[in-house]
Amino acid sequence: MQQESVHCGVGVAERNPPPAYDGAVESRAAADSRAQLVRWMGIVDANSAGFVHGGTVMKLCDEAAGVAAIKHSRCRVVTAAMDRMTFLQPVHVGELLTFSASVNAAWRTSMEIGVRVDAENPRTGEVRHTSTAYLTLVALDEEGSPTPVPPLRAETDDERRREAEAQLRRRNRLAEREEIIAARARGGEAG
Repeated sequence: MQQESVHCGVGVAERNPPPAYDGAVESRAAADSRAQLVRWMGIVDANSAGFVHGGTVMKLCDEAAGVAAIKHSRCRVVTAAMDRMTFLQPVHVGELLTFSASVNAAWRTSMEIGVRVDAENPRTGEVRHTSTAYLTLVALDEEGSPTPVPPLRAETDDERRREAEAQLRRRNRLAEREEIIAARARGGEAG
């Protein structure tokens, strides 16, 4: 007799592959995936120009996105892509960075996570929006294979807007990939 276990938030029998999403798993609210990380930026985070290194900000965006993806999928997740990272303003040593992450859209095994980065001057309380990132993360089962995630339930106008924009970014990514594959098949130079 097989033991039942909880696998990524869904009961499945051990030794059986996870089922494809069939509508049996209830959707999860976008608000339930929200995550925040707050970090003080110190001297070790600085680049040669004296600002916080962009790679430090990117790494922390990835960590915040991972927390949001885990909260939505209830699975181990991996980063498949950082689709966009926009640096709007420099971050200064001594500022507090707040990374606010939320699942924008969920597909079969992947999710787009949006991360907003705000810098706060702890002495003045001034807060500036410094960066925005969009990452795609994939849920994995216990064997490390992609596994279905629950559908996302967008409940507010803002959540519905973010989901629509995520769908547009995904369509653009897929169209770009198809164009590159077609160009390579023709012997052209693309990507």
